[in-house]
Amino acid sequence: MKFGVVVFPGSNCEMDCYHVIDKVLREEVDYVWHQETDVSRYDCLVLPGGFSYGDYLRCGAIARFSPVMEAVADYARGGGLVIGICNGFQILLEAGLLPGAMLRNTCLHFICRFVDLRVENASTPWTNAAEAGQVLRIPIAHNEGNYTVDAGTLRELQEQGRIILRYCAPDGTVSEESNPNGAMDNIAGICNEGFNVFGLMPHPERASEAVLGSTDGMVIWESVMAHYRGRG
Repeated sequence: MKFGVVVFPGSNCEMDCYHVIDKVLREEVDYVWHQETDVSRYDCLVLPGGFSYGDYLRCGAIARFSPVMEAVADYARGGGLVIGICNGFQILLEAGLLPGAMLRNTCLHFICRFVDLRVENASTPWTNAAEAGQVLRIPIAHNEGNYTVDAGTLRELQEQGRIILRYCAPDGTVSEESNPNGAMDNIAGICNEGFNVFGLMPHPERASEAVLGSTDGMVIWESVMAHYRGRG
């Protein structure tokens, strides 16, 4: 399986993602510069976290116009696998590849800590290595992770099983107290209608080796590889 990690000016998590794919998963991986216009050679694209273009205007608003994003959009529309992590999720929202928008955290502070996440749908390309209801411990690091969407679209996400991860307590209870940023319906990650595009605020690449305090992020990587190999 060959991954492409898209790099925008201001990205700062691309090396973390590359390291996990290359050294932990032992899969092929390239960096994909934001000016690239052909991503057809990859089996999965990763939009990493960071502060693309300094997060001027709002998170992901400028990166959305990078030449590579037109190629990413075409790739996604063709069924290609795309994962956006943190700032990558924000870029997917700005590009219209996922619905909704991000607001500032309700505490109005940058949050960097481990959180607990409940897997809501374990039948996706991104979570098939998990069980529904399983709790994952993965870190977040963001200032704008307060996901919001209109009521009608929220119902669609709920009814179609497109809410993939929710912030929860260690025992899996979803509550206001377990919501670190005020995200609507405790949403931490969602998919598009085809489930081939996945956006999440937590950083699975920072929870893929025991030395980092958790290996729960491997669920995401192992799931997408299992899905890809199963398609063959």
